[in-house]
Parts: sequence; structure tokens; C-alpha cells
Amino acid sequence: MADLSEIIVLVLDDEQMVRENLEAFLEDEGLTPLTATNGEEALTILAKNKVHIGIIDMRLPGMAGSEFIVKGHQVSPETRFIVHTGSTNYKLPREIRDCGVALDDVFIKPLADMNIIMDAIRRLMG
Repeated sequence: MADLSEIIVLVLDDEQMVRENLEAFLEDEGLTPLTATNGEEALTILAKNKVHIGIIDMRLPGMAGSEFIVKGHQVSPETRFIVHTGSTNYKLPREIRDCGVALDDVFIKPLADMNIIMDAIRRLMG
């Protein structure tokens, strides 16, 4: 696995509090977070940076999180994605599974323990 400080994590969430909390947590863990409020902004970040992991909200204004993952996977096939959604009945659609996202990569907000995100990042980074 790469040195944690070399791991770039894209946080895509339209909720400022969620975005800032994830950003602070990832920085505390020694990772480099980049944040976006919508899919278009996130695609630009993905095109300009070597992003290792994307933590993606599903319900977003404009481009939905699932659409972003499909487009993001085309732009950066090596980026791995984590779904971070408030939908308690979220079902992982085939087009997202086809991008390498597994049920183990889906987390329901709010997380009682943010360390499970770190465990997922470590697992995805191998």
C-alpha cells in the first residue's frame, strides 16, 4: 500500500458539514483530501489529479452520485469509489458494480465510527 500521505481522496458531497467533517478526518489520518460539491466539479478534479479513492454521496444537485461514478470511472479507471449515502434503503445498481464498487464499499450516513471509512480505504488500496 502507498504511504498514507500519498493517497489522494476525493470527497463529493453537497452537504458542507459532511464534506468538512470527512476532510478533517482524512487529514487527521494523514491522507490528502480534495473536495467537491457537485459531480461536474468532481470530474474536473478527477481529470487534473491522480485520485486514489472517491467518497461519493448519491443524492446530489445536478449529476447524481451514481452517474458521477460511471463518468469518473471512464475518466480515471484506477480510482476506487466508496458510496456514502443517507438513503437507508440504498441498492447498489449494476452500473456502479461494473465500476468495481462492492457492497462492502457502501456506507450509510451518519457513520457512528469514521474509522470504518479508513478500513475501507486501506482495503481498497490493497
